[in-house]
Amino acid sequence: MPEFGYTLSSEEFAGSELVESAREAESRGYDFLSVSDHFHPWLAEQGESPFVWNTLGGVAAATDDIDLGVGVTCPTVRIHPVNVAQAAATTKEMLEGREFYFGVGSGEALNEHVTGEHWPEHDVRMEMLEEAVDVIRSLWTGEQVSHRGKHYTVENARLYTLPEELPSLLVSAFGEESARRASDIGDGFWSVGPQDVVEEYEGDGPKMTQLTMCVADSEDEAVKTAHENWRQSALPGELNQILPTPKHFDEASQMVTEETVREGSTITDQDPQTHIDNIQQCLDAGYDHVYFHQIGDDQEAFFEFYEEEVLPSFR
Repeated sequence: MPEFGYTLSSEEFAGSELVESAREAESRGYDFLSVSDHFHPWLAEQGESPFVWNTLGGVAAATDDIDLGVGVTCPTVRIHPVNVAQAAATTKEMLEGREFYFGVGSGEALNEHVTGEHWPEHDVRMEMLEEAVDVIRSLWTGEQVSHRGKHYTVENARLYTLPEELPSLLVSAFGEESARRASDIGDGFWSVGPQDVVEEYEGDGPKMTQLTMCVADSEDEAVKTAHENWRQSALPGELNQILPTPKHFDEASQMVTEETVREGSTITDQDPQTHIDNIQQCLDAGYDHVYFHQIGDDQEAFFEFYEEEVLPSFR
């Protein structure tokens, strides 16, 4: 059976609001939650960016049974992998036997450049990610670790708080080569949308993807809300990985019109069948965990619409 989750959008809501949304999603019967890890929002209109590890601790304490994930963390520049290893282990321990899907990826300049470190090209970022994952897994053994690699140095580090079962480390990928690398270093696969790149992933474990939509009173209202709050998702190529500030995203996204949003990957059609078809497309591609990001303030409209009109087709 596929599992369905709900997105806690760190770019749009404060940590306390995300905790309340997590409670609501659990009460609605969702299988898991995923919270995004950002230092900045993409656009100033989005308005928030709480520290994800505080949010994860709050959600762990405020919920009872629902599984939890972070989608996704970059463990390479802004935060050293030893700190990420400790944070993920503590989060898993606090969940007391529930699943923790620890998503990792090669990151975006928007969040990672803030320490003043050089933002490297993609191949170097992937190399750094592989080494960071090696450091994290070494620390999760509970042994004392010293590591002198190309990108990271670790001296006499040991994690004393470890869960009985380790988190599932899922690797984010959007291209064929990245998906094959994810097969080598991950316990699962993480992507966005019904992309068939999942077919290149050869490993076991969960295969997760997110669908983004705006449920509103009309399609025009949904398009308007999505354009105001999430137009950066329509930017082409590598812009999302290399633009450094929300101001740059605002400038670049001036080229994105409401019609671009209407015709793009964000679901603005208010026909339940369109949502059902997009979910089915994800399942047909090979994903077994699909989670939903509702753009804008009206999360209740999403919860009601999906509970009554969409998810009954799969349950």
